[in-house]
Amino acid sequence: MQSPAIDVLIQFRQGDPEMVEAAFETLFRQYHRAVFGWILRIVRDSSAAEDLTVETFWRIHNAHLRFEASRGFEGWARRIATRAALDWLRSQHARAELSTELLPDLPAEERGDQAVAAEVRCRTAQAFNRLPPALRIAAVLAVVEDQPHKVVAEALGISVAAVKVRVFRALRLLRKDLKEQGITP
Repeated sequence: MQSPAIDVLIQFRQGDPEMVEAAFETLFRQYHRAVFGWILRIVRDSSAAEDLTVETFWRIHNAHLRFEASRGFEGWARRIATRAALDWLRSQHARAELSTELLPDLPAEERGDQAVAAEVRCRTAQAFNRLPPALRIAAVLAVVEDQPHKVVAEALGISVAAVKVRVFRALRLLRKDLKEQGITP
């Protein structure tokens, strides 16, 4: 995400209604792709990510008086997007499938059977889907997407230590789940 001009941020925070709308449009044009991408990394469903991007910008618009221009827009938008995605994950009765195509290609042994490797990837994706949403988001962002812990912490509104704990717990639950399925991680 690129940093918008400080005057656009100030207009967004404290301008008259017309200035707020113009600044909001500028911010939307500049950040909607990045927000969509961030949400897609979390929910792994493009149509849900589109809806959640709109929801995120609706929340951003409604909360413009709480925005602090000095702290920057990027982290604030990412936190709001993450909360919208987490709310969506929690509301799902049938959780969105973490597609095996979206998992990084796991190296298969040269001697190994590709069908077995595909089955392991599929079961790993299913195990990811069974994680509690808060642990799943932290693990997807930190492990699958390889985002720095600091970025994940900022997006989730928690400390770096809390991110590390969530990732540790998620990996521990994944290992346990995979062992119960007969897969040694």
